[in-house]
Amino acid sequence: MRLSTRAQYAVRAMVDLSLYATDKPVSLKEIAQREDIPLSYLEQLFFRLKNGGIVTSIRGPGGGYILARNSALIKVGEIVVTVEEPLSPVACMDEGSTGCSRVSRCVTHNIWKDLGERIRGFLDAITLEDLTHEAREKLES
Repeated sequence: MRLSTRAQYAVRAMVDLSLYATDKPVSLKEIAQREDIPLSYLEQLFFRLKNGGIVTSIRGPGGGYILARNSALIKVGEIVVTVEEPLSPVACMDEGSTGCSRVSRCVTHNIWKDLGERIRGFLDAITLEDLTHEAREKLES
């Protein structure tokens, strides 16, 4: 299973925002330059992150984005799901899908279900604060 560029960019951009939005909003242009992410792509991601209640936009001169809540309360899994990246290892188990038509006789159903739960559990065990702390240490070394 491979997460898309969308999920990777969203997590990277959120770490950048968490690092630099300590006393003022951060513009997407700044994030795009530091993270080498196309600005138009970031605009799409932050539209979803804002609608998901993860970031807040500040309008006007000196505006940009800030975290909607403390980074310790934002889980990586939440970021990934908010940018619409399914965390299911197989399509028939995606949330919102019609489900597996063979669930009653599918011998692999429980394997995929357990794997999906482990992936979600792993990503939900990591907070934005954890990644921000790690990023700060790398910048200081």
